Amino acid sequence: MSRIIRYGLVISSIIICICAACGCSFQSDNAVASVPPFDGKDYLVISSMTAAGENPEEYARNYEPIKNFDTKLSVPTYISKFGDYWFIVDCYHNRIIYSDNLGAPLTDWYIMTSDVTQPHTIASNGKVYMCDDTENNRVVIFEMVDGKFINTQTIYNIGNRPHYTVYDKATDTFYVWSSTTGELYCIRQEADSSRMYITDIRKISILDGIYVRSFSIIDGDIYFVSGVSDEGLPAKIYCCDLETLEVKKSYDVPDNLAGMVQITKIDDYYYFSISTDLSGSQDVATIVRAHDIDDLKSGNYEDIYSKYFVGGGTPYYISNVDDTYFLTEHRLTDHQIWSFKVKDNEIVDVQTIY
Repeated sequence: MSRIIRYGLVISSIIICICAACGCSFQSDNAVASVPPFDGKDYLVISSMTAAGENPEEYARNYEPIKNFDTKLSVPTYISKFGDYWFIVDCYHNRIIYSDNLGAPLTDWYIMTSDVTQPHTIASNGKVYMCDDTENNRVVIFEMVDGKFINTQTIYNIGNRPHYTVYDKATDTFYVWSSTTGELYCIRQEADSSRMYITDIRKISILDGIYVRSFSIIDGDIYFVSGVSDEGLPAKIYCCDLETLEVKKSYDVPDNLAGMVQITKIDDYYYFSISTDLSGSQDVATIVRAHDIDDLKSGNYEDIYSKYFVGGGTPYYISNVDDTYFLTEHRLTDHQIWSFKVKDNEIVDVQTIY
C-alpha cells in the first residue's frame, strides 16, 4: 500500500470518528437507499397505464398546461417543493397546482391535475410524482415530459380514502396510508423504467375502523397519529416497526387532542397539529409541542397555535423545504398557508404565504 493511500485511509478514519463523536450522520439527502433497486419481479399489483402514458412524448407535444383560475385556495392540505417546482394540494378545489415561484399570484400557477377528488398530499422521488386521490381510492402518478407534467399511470383500489403519501429515500419506497382501514401501501418504482408497483400491503389491525390522518417516519420507526372512531375509543399514538407494523409502543392521548393530523419532529420537540377532540369538534383545533410524546397524557405540553399563528382555524399538515417549514390550515380564509423557521427550538420568521 502506498504512503498516499495510507494517509488517505488515516484521514478518512479521523473524519468518521469526529463525525461520530459530534453526532453527525452520513445519512443525508445524498445518502443511498438501504435496499437494492427494485427489479420489478416480486410484487402484488402493477400500475395501470393511462392513455397519455402509452406515448407520453406524443401526448406532451399536443398538451398545453392551463393556469389556475381561482384567486383563493379552498382547504389547502399540503405544500412542498420537488426540484424547481412548488406544489400546492388544493383539496376542496379538487386540484393540484404548481409553480416555479412561491410568491406568484395563484392565478399564475399551473394546474397539474384536476382529475382528482379531495386529494391530500403529493410526494416525489425526483423521477415520478405521486398524488393520493382520496375520494376515488387511488393514486395518480405523473412524470415530467418536455417540461410538462403528464399523468402516465394510476394505481386503483388503495384501501379506503388514502390520505397521506410519503417517499422514503432510505427504503426507496412510496408509502400511502389508507386512512380508515389501517393499511399501509408500499409502492416502488422499477429501476430501469418509471413503472410503479405495489410491493407490499402492511396492516395494523388495531387501527382498522379508526380515522387516522397520517403517519411519520422518525428514526426508522413509523408513528401513527391518534384518531377518532364512531365508538369513541380512547385515543392513542402508535409507534411501530416500519417493516412489519408491529406495535413497539403506544402513547395515551387526552381527549382534547384525540383527532390529530400530524406529528412532526423538529429539533428537540415533537409538534402535533390537532383537528378535533374525541367527539369530532373542531373548536379545539390547535398545535401543541412537547419534548416527549409521553408528556401529552400528563398535560406537559405547550400550545403554540395562537402564540405564533393567528389561531382559530384548523391546522393541517406541516412540511419542510430546506430550512423552512410550511403549515396549511383551513377555516381561515386569509391565513391558509404559513411559513416559519425554528432556531434553537424557537419559532421565528412566521409569515403568511397565501
